[in-house]
Amino acid sequence: MPCYNATAHLPASVGSVLAQTLADWELIAVDDGSRDGTLAWLQAQTDARIRPLAQPNSGVSAARNAGLAAARGHHVAFLDADDTWAADFLEKMQAALQARPDAVLAYCGWQNRGLPGGRGEPFVPPDYETPDKAAILFAGCRWPIHAALIRREAVVAANGFDPALKNAEDYALWLRVATTAPIVRVPEVLAFYHFHGKDQASGDHARAALQHWQAQRSHLATHPAFSAALGHARIRTLTLGELLKRGYACYWQRDLPAARKIFRAVMKQGYGTLTDWTYMLPAWLPESWHRWLIGLRDRNT
Repeated sequence: MPCYNATAHLPASVGSVLAQTLADWELIAVDDGSRDGTLAWLQAQTDARIRPLAQPNSGVSAARNAGLAAARGHHVAFLDADDTWAADFLEKMQAALQARPDAVLAYCGWQNRGLPGGRGEPFVPPDYETPDKAAILFAGCRWPIHAALIRREAVVAANGFDPALKNAEDYALWLRVATTAPIVRVPEVLAFYHFHGKDQASGDHARAALQHWQAQRSHLATHPAFSAALGHARIRTLTLGELLKRGYACYWQRDLPAARKIFRAVMKQGYGTLTDWTYMLPAWLPESWHRWLIGLRDRNT
């Protein structure tokens, strides 16, 4: 559990671990240079299964890697300090891996909580163990960081998390782990992602999109056989096509600064249809001009 200024959330997240029906666990909580009382809160816990560590602020990937280095269990899971698990998460996820000795990872359903407008329906992902699994997983992150249980040896063999990534670090790890060995689905909602709007990594949409693309390019560079199997056209669809979709999502939500960054990255790669370019080209103009053009387009439609 990487923790940064997390005192408001720790009672719920740590509480969801303490409530697990499987009692044989250790919680390695890594304080990543917090400026509030996070470390003191962790050190005040009396359950010996909670093991606090502390490091200078180095980012979420470095914190997870520090926890991984200290882990003693055969299986590992990663729970952010502001998210929670169902009480039977560990029990059911471990049972799934024990039933499939060939599988390296189990994943489950999840629910987003705290979204406005009544959004956040529970979601159970499909079975990804299909002949096209590698391409499906490459296209996008299929489960959140805390909706998986992984064999520790597989994570170590994949060199853990990339400290250069502040977003998509979990996606990059899943690619290295889940595309090379079987994975197993637990078709229940056992993980909960809590939106609270306070500097969450998911809130920087441009960085999330561009680092997802960065992780994709890194994977292709280090897996030439996979790249050759996909082919040039499909690679562009799964990489730049996905990046463009994220740009449009920001555009329609009127997160124009994020959309402009993403559109410029797509245009530099020469991707998109003529219609796409009519939306993207104004990203090279001053933002105030861009907003004026959007208003003009809206008035004429």
